[in-house]
Amino acid sequence: MLGSTHGTLTTDSRRARAIACGERSGPAVHARQGEAGDLDVSGRPLHADVPDLDRFFRPESVAVVGASDEEGRPNAGITRRLAGWTARTGARLHPVNPGRRTVLGLPCVPSVADLPEPVDLAVVLVADPLPVVRELAAAKARFAVVFASGFAETGAEGAAAQDRLAAAVEGTGMRLLGPNTNLNAFEHFRDDLDGPAIALVTQSGHQGRPVFALQENGVRLSHWAPTGNEADLESADFLSYFAERPEVGAIAAYLEGLKDGRAFLLAADRAARRGVPVVAVKVGRTTAGARTAASHTGKLTGADAVVDAAMRQFGVIRVDGLDELQDTAALLARARPPRADGVAVYAISGGTGAHVADLAAAAGLRLPVLSEARQAELHQWIPPYLNVANPVDSGGHPVGDARGRRIIDAILDDPEVGVLVCPVTGPFPPLSDRLVADLVAAAERTDKLVCVVWGSPVGTEPAYRDVLLRSSRVATFRTVANCLTAVRAHLDHHRFVTGYRSPFDEAPRTPSPSHRKARLLMRPGERLSEHAAKQLLRAYGIRVPREQLVTSAAAAVRAAGLVGYPVVMKASGGRIAHKTELGLVKIGLTSASQVRDAYRELTDIARHEDIALDGVLVCQMVDPGVEMVVGVSRDELFGPTVTVGLGGVLVEVLRDTAVAVPPFGEAQVRDMLAGLRGRALLDGVRGRPAADVDALVEVVLRVQRMALELEDDLAELDLNPLVVLPHGQGAVALDALAVCR
Repeated sequence: MLGSTHGTLTTDSRRARAIACGERSGPAVHARQGEAGDLDVSGRPLHADVPDLDRFFRPESVAVVGASDEEGRPNAGITRRLAGWTARTGARLHPVNPGRRTVLGLPCVPSVADLPEPVDLAVVLVADPLPVVRELAAAKARFAVVFASGFAETGAEGAAAQDRLAAAVEGTGMRLLGPNTNLNAFEHFRDDLDGPAIALVTQSGHQGRPVFALQENGVRLSHWAPTGNEADLESADFLSYFAERPEVGAIAAYLEGLKDGRAFLLAADRAARRGVPVVAVKVGRTTAGARTAASHTGKLTGADAVVDAAMRQFGVIRVDGLDELQDTAALLARARPPRADGVAVYAISGGTGAHVADLAAAAGLRLPVLSEARQAELHQWIPPYLNVANPVDSGGHPVGDARGRRIIDAILDDPEVGVLVCPVTGPFPPLSDRLVADLVAAAERTDKLVCVVWGSPVGTEPAYRDVLLRSSRVATFRTVANCLTAVRAHLDHHRFVTGYRSPFDEAPRTPSPSHRKARLLMRPGERLSEHAAKQLLRAYGIRVPREQLVTSAAAAVRAAGLVGYPVVMKASGGRIAHKTELGLVKIGLTSASQVRDAYRELTDIARHEDIALDGVLVCQMVDPGVEMVVGVSRDELFGPTVTVGLGGVLVEVLRDTAVAVPPFGEAQVRDMLAGLRGRALLDGVRGRPAADVDALVEVVLRVQRMALELEDDLAELDLNPLVVLPHGQGAVALDALAVCR
């Protein structure tokens, strides 16, 4: 955990110091931030305004509706906590309760209408909040917080009640947090901690406790937004707001579902533009997790593969455990930008070093071999029979004297090393005390990242509590796994934001000429035949084989002559999904007699299976290549998504695909291809030529354009197989399936 020195900096001086010291590394923004009202070709926003939440987190006047000081009543405890919070922040508190003249010694008014002033924030503690919310909106309150539960998390009736709450504030200028939320926003945040802070967003208040507790280890927390059911204000609003706060070094989020997938991506994009890391736990990897999350806050969890891809696409770092959230957010908030991406492992035991080095390499970290000159330097202080190439094994004894610090400095001075990881498997005073002191002193001298894994399960040792946790420059962890996860996230984040170009800036804003042609081909609610689906592809400039649709054996023979032998013949109809399994594909036909026989056989099978045909396709036989699949489907959260992967008849078996949420650019497509397990097939294996990857990328981008322009018309699209020919020869969609909305 990165600790902190204590101080009494003002808010303004903290902001100035955070910017001046460069704790947050922002990208060079190459393109403009979109204007409010800017829409893409599908009518979706390309920019979202950042809500002004200053008066939510720092109100000058607060009303508590349903306030009480009667012992034993739940409202009394909440009222007391709010009274303590307003006293600390200097806000004026106004209790509201028709049954009381005073609460906690303060004058209590009977209704919202009797409040002595318009309030910045109103906390609603009544069981039926709707009438109060309407009164607050009429009284021009800026924010309302509704604690009551029993809304969307309970089913359709509760969802309808939640919709009425949202409608009550829509267009009024008042924003609402909740329902089904809590007091986390009004916790006691320590003001004696320095450095960039973590801002926290949670949809379940209890799940934020581990991150909030980081303050006890010296890590600063600036805000906590417990969003609850998100009838109005949602997680994306707080992400956008926090990304603009100069004191925020990282945003930590616990998400069970998303209210609006597009709003979340716009918020993540805003954070990426500003170089602010977002670390998130997102529930819903399993059916059980998704079901439980939906019952908790009533939001959609979305298909996990799509959520995962969307987060990666916009630089959100997804972790699984709250301990990972805690450790990764703390590191990213406070660590300086890396000077190099090489990781060096330093241990006093060869076994420990080898073990951690194995784990680091498996985590995708680069462990450079130290130069011969550097190794010779280290062997001045380390016996020559010990390995110092990386990992570096000191053997233990040098740690106890001046050699220990020299070893650490020498490793950090290597230009290939950007991160030093030192595992301390357990306390062994006085050597471990000296080792820890040297690591802290070395970290103060360098701008490189120094990480220590304190393996003791006790955690009360002075070297840990009084030295490591008090250091603002050493990142201290309790497990190797969390350390490596955080280091990988740190390096990946800075790679991502360096030169970040927002996909929203490159999104098409006006329909292409292809759009008009394509819409004429759509048939609402129907699945198009292969022939019609290929016409759709042609409209967008996607190459398909030479082919003709025929309705007689004689026409098939004439078509084969025009297309050129050998040919492929396929039945074409809107109800045919898997032609090969039904025997409705004939390949390698080389003569007129074979074509006539094939026509009769295909139509006979269709009659026997009661399949309506619009004809038989006589197609060019395309040379072999790498068979891929490119498709469009719809996600309940994000709308249209585009998939690319290994295709052909084994697509369901291989399941080697990558997905992205539009808009995205060429670089994202290449990243998708790079992540495929079978990527080597495109590069050429076993003497085969490299495939035309550029042509494949172009097809994926054209399919994305289709997905955006035909969002209201196209439910599903599959190009399978898309044969990617050798480099320079293009890509051809041999088959296509399109389902209209």
